[in-house]
Amino acid sequence: MIPRYTRPEMGQTWTLENRYRKWLQVELAVCETLAEMGRIPIEDFQAIKERAGFDVARIEEIEKETQHDVIAFLTSVAEHVGPSSRFIHEGLTSSDVLDTALALQLTEASDIILQDIEGLLQVLKKRAHEFKNAVMIGRSHGVHAEPVTFGLKLALWYAEMKRNRERMWHARESVRAGKISGAVGTYANIDPAIEESVCRKLRLVPCSVSSQIIQRDRHAEFFCTLAIIGCSIEKIAVEIRHLQRTEVREAEEFFAAGQKGSSAMPHKRNPVACENLSGLSRVLRGNALAAMENVALWHERDISHSSVERIIGPDSTILLDYMLVRLTRVLDNLTVYPENMKRNLELTGGLFFSQQVMLALTKKGLTREDAYRMVQRNAMDVWHKGGELGERLKKDDDVSRYLDHVEIDSIFNLDYHLKHVDDIFRKVFGEEQGA
Repeated sequence: MIPRYTRPEMGQTWTLENRYRKWLQVELAVCETLAEMGRIPIEDFQAIKERAGFDVARIEEIEKETQHDVIAFLTSVAEHVGPSSRFIHEGLTSSDVLDTALALQLTEASDIILQDIEGLLQVLKKRAHEFKNAVMIGRSHGVHAEPVTFGLKLALWYAEMKRNRERMWHARESVRAGKISGAVGTYANIDPAIEESVCRKLRLVPCSVSSQIIQRDRHAEFFCTLAIIGCSIEKIAVEIRHLQRTEVREAEEFFAAGQKGSSAMPHKRNPVACENLSGLSRVLRGNALAAMENVALWHERDISHSSVERIIGPDSTILLDYMLVRLTRVLDNLTVYPENMKRNLELTGGLFFSQQVMLALTKKGLTREDAYRMVQRNAMDVWHKGGELGERLKKDDDVSRYLDHVEIDSIFNLDYHLKHVDDIFRKVFGEEQGA
């Protein structure tokens, strides 16, 4: 079943109808090349071109007897074409058709995923600029660290998705490979020039060398790339889940009128979409492992990879399409609470200025170790007893020997932490920065 947020074209890529259409596309490209070489009489090629077709139900019926899908397909095509069908599949092995057609399907799927990434990048860019100056506390180990802005988080995700776009393009090119080289890749019954011509017609790159199959390191790279993109999606989803926690509530998934979060507790607003995305990323990683297991086959080929790819090909591409579209919607409709960000920023009484205080003390001549101890002592008092770090520092005689009250007040300036936000945005968005 295709997830409801998946655009229909990705599901259509993996229908039996499209699979057989791609097989026929490969067979016709071979026949056309053979006709151009004078190896198929022109009248027979015209008959093949005009009459070639198949019937999915008929293929399934034939396969019940033959127990071979390609033979069943060829038989169905022959029933449409008639006597001229004797020239179809001449000199080929099944994998010439299967693997070259799979390359067409994976290329088709890649183009959809690349479109999805573009859509996500647009939303990330828009919302990054919207919240460029929305100050919030940065966290390490889940604990308050120093201030950032929510726009910087979005810019970080944007830069990562740009890298994923590049990875996806390389993965697309890796699987955009065809082979028409015969039973063990030696071109014994077909000329290498035919492979060149067929791949050119299909907009594929011919393999420099193949066995009976296209080598599965290419496909492993493809599925690992899908998994890496899934990891990035989960990274964003996990952050949103943390930000939506009741104690934090700095951002949350949009909650529609009439939506319900719990069958038992009417007050619940749960990050269900992001939790869903976190779970699905695990499936992508599992499928990537299965693809890596497909690399090592017996000799020139065994069939153990085929059953795996019939599952992970549709599953991983449909899942990632769904995940990218769903994350785009989550981010586009994300509810952000700058006032809660400000509240959380102020929870620790200015403790996030501790590094600045320490650096100011070292500039006065203290060793880093002494300055650290001096600031930490006051910081721990704030942790345990509350209050403001700046006020405690003013009452510390050791600190006062080096920093007066005016200098301490000047340190507690939020702008200090945000002075390079524009620089970061220029690095991330380039000329688009002001868009």
